[in-house]
Amino acid sequence: MALNPPITDWPAQRVWIVGASSGIGAALAHDLLARGTRVAVSARSADKLAAITGTLALPLDVRDAAALHSAMQQIQAEFGGLDLLVYCAGTYAPQRATAFDLASALAHDDINYRGALHTLAAVLPVLQAQGSGHVALVSSVAGWRGLPQALAYGPTKAALINLAEVLHTDLREAGIAVSVVNPGFVDTPLTAQNSFAMPGLLTSPQAASAIVRGLERGRFDIHFPKRFTLWLRLLRLLPDRLYFALVSRFTGL
Repeated sequence: MALNPPITDWPAQRVWIVGASSGIGAALAHDLLARGTRVAVSARSADKLAAITGTLALPLDVRDAAALHSAMQQIQAEFGGLDLLVYCAGTYAPQRATAFDLASALAHDDINYRGALHTLAAVLPVLQAQGSGHVALVSSVAGWRGLPQALAYGPTKAALINLAEVLHTDLREAGIAVSVVNPGFVDTPLTAQNSFAMPGLLTSPQAASAIVRGLERGRFDIHFPKRFTLWLRLLRLLPDRLYFALVSRFTGL
């Protein structure tokens, strides 16, 4: 069931992808450019952004609120407004409580969650003034339930999921759509750190295509690949005792 207006006319869309230097964000930028979309891209690496030809490149750090506001002003000046924000910025380092690293945990929070808040602070006033637009937050299935190695990463993704739910509730009457993107395993520089087998592993272009399909269908929760994520959805429904036992059995942790 569609909870958002489907996006069908990509050449008419003005899109800002925050976190577009590599992985899913870069692949999505290339996908949308091929569809004739006007795309602005942001990340810390100016060189990597410049390599995505045909975009409005706006290098910045999502921890810099002033830079995000300045970028939004540049997009308004160049595009005349904004139709879709995709927040894809993120960091990931495996961590367990037996080797707790406070600095790493706080860095995850700064980029994965607080960066999204800084971005929303720059974007929401523009969308509200327009009375239209769409916000898509890229979270992860790691935010559905607690998983080993995800002590720093998982809680920030859970926060994004909750944030998207609240945003959808608060903004739908204002004409602003909201989606949350929950990928399974995607082959990116971040997941290359994993030392375990990743079931249902997708390429970044495959992930980008899945996001586009979800937006075209008006989905709120865009999760993929279904052959993997549907099993994880089932795990969310299990009693805690059974869930923890299964996680321990299948991960060995």
